[in-house]
Formats: sequence, structure tokens, C-alpha cells
Amino acid sequence: MANSSSGESVIRRFVTIVGAFDEIHRSMTVAALARRTGLPVTTTYRLVDEMLSEGLLERGPAGVQIGTRLWELVFRSSRMLGLREAALPFMEDVQAVVQYSTTLGILDSDEVLYIERLGASSSIVNITRIAGRLPLHGTSSGLVLLAHSAPEYQDRILSRPLKKYTETTATDPLALRRQLAEIRQRGYAAMPGFIVPESSGIAVPVTGPDNTVIAALSVVVPRNEENIQTRVPVLMAAARGISRSLGRREQLTGTVRQSRDVPDYR
Repeated sequence: MANSSSGESVIRRFVTIVGAFDEIHRSMTVAALARRTGLPVTTTYRLVDEMLSEGLLERGPAGVQIGTRLWELVFRSSRMLGLREAALPFMEDVQAVVQYSTTLGILDSDEVLYIERLGASSSIVNITRIAGRLPLHGTSSGLVLLAHSAPEYQDRILSRPLKKYTETTATDPLALRRQLAEIRQRGYAAMPGFIVPESSGIAVPVTGPDNTVIAALSVVVPRNEENIQTRVPVLMAAARGISRSLGRREQLTGTVRQSRDVPDYR
């Protein structure tokens, strides 16, 4: 792949441009995009023109924005599509019972990546969003995912300096190791005010067809209203439902593949 004078490949610069868009910066002028990415203005204009011609970016009232074509390509080919489809009916059930936001997160690049979120409440602060990322040690979903990860991976995460977001955020490695052991033993994480003082997260693991933890299902509720005794069973039942659904999808996929391998003698 051809490199720029700075040594960056075209793919690297493409990812830099796409990554500049977020919930705050949904649309930008090309000049603003160049400033935000640090790319030369001429390079940014050239790449934006090419991406516009392919539908990867689109022109909006305030500049350029992510294009429908890029969303389409990513969405239909993503490995997360099956997980989201399997989880949505169960997430809707949880959200209807709990009446607060329900989220589904996976482990990606040493962070929690939220791939689905249902519901919203103006009565509490909830900073989770679809395609948003949060630190592992500061969220209930992150601690569930970390608790079920490999010991060497835990060592690597806990050996880093960990940011303290609120007075209750655990940053001491020994304390976090004790928390991870407790999460594995009891089957859920309940974190009061770890990243936002006014709210608490409650999360449980979701397992895949091979019984490994592949995601965390969580709810965000007002602090001091966790109601663990009633909300954890609802989450666990939904997580089991998602896991069973994923197993059925795996079996159906195997059946389809097997049928394709059978010769057609007609």
C-alpha cells in the first residue's frame, strides 16, 4: 500500500479520517477534519474526494459526514451482527422490566465497546452509547469481561496506571484482583458510581456456543437503587437466553454448510 511522505499508508490515513467522527463531531468541514486528524490539508481534500465518490462519506449541511455506504459495508459484514440480533429480544425484555438503559458490550482493544444500547432515562447520568468505548476498570461490563479473560491479559491491564474517575473507582491492582475473583464467584458485577457518581452499573457475562464469555449484558440504574436481588436474576435469565440463541444460530449455520457440501446428483 502506498505511503505518504510521513510514512503512513493510505489505509492508516483512511482510518484516521473515519475515526475523527464521533458523537460530538458528526459533521465537519474538510479544513476542520484536517485540523482534527493532523493530516495535511491537501491530503485530506484528496482523500475526502475519493471517499465521497465511493459513498463512504457524504456531504451534509455542516460539511462532510460518514456515508451510508460505509455503514452498510461495516454493518452487514461485522462479526457483531449475529450477536446483536440474538441479544436484542432479550435486551428488550430486560429494559421493559428494569425501566433503565440496557447495554451489550464486548472486549475490544483493551476497552469495552458497546455494540447495542436500549432505553434512556433523563433521571440518571448514562454515558454509554452505541459504538462508544469505556475503560475496563471503570465499568461493570468491563470488570465482567476482565474477570473472565486470561490471567496474563489481566496482568497486562492491571500493570498499567489506572485512571480514577470518581471516589469509588477501584485503581489498586490488589483490590481489583479481589473484585475480579468475587465477580467470577458470584456471577455478576455491581459497581456503584465507578465512572459517574450518580449511577451504578450491574453486568453479567454472556457466553458463546463454546461456553466462553463473549460479551457483557448490563443495566445502568440510579445509585443506591441497584436492587441486586431482583435485577441480577433478570439479567442472568436474559444472558442465558442470548447464549442459547447463539447456540441455535451456530447449529443452523452448521446445517446450512453441511447441506452445501452434499453433491447434487440431479
